Amino acid sequence: MAKTLGMLFGIVFLGVGILGFVPGVTSDVNGMPMLLGIFHVNTAHNLVHIVSGAIFLFAAMSGAGAARLWFQIFGVIYAIVAVLGFMNPAGPLLGMISNNPPVTYLHVVLAAAMLLIGFATPKQTA
Repeated sequence: MAKTLGMLFGIVFLGVGILGFVPGVTSDVNGMPMLLGIFHVNTAHNLVHIVSGAIFLFAAMSGAGAARLWFQIFGVIYAIVAVLGFMNPAGPLLGMISNNPPVTYLHVVLAAAMLLIGFATPKQTA
């Protein structure tokens, strides 16, 4: 289960990261690039998603244990990022990663899903 979900998350994160660079999918709204007109993005944000996606894919291909571990790690990281987003709702995170309230709420959902997958899926597959 963790391997399959790791592959899914990896593909989605890679896709979202790449789409963040595609004109038309990313548009300029009030001077800020926005993915699908909702989520603030910038180069750093897109690269974080591409790297996250690559790590998810690598972990999923390495086995269920590695996939679970990276879901746990990313769950904690995305939870921290969500907290930072609530603390600075309209400014860049860590001074470089674009942020807005929809991004913050998405990070909450992603963190919860990752932590659930990381801790609730079986340790080994049969």
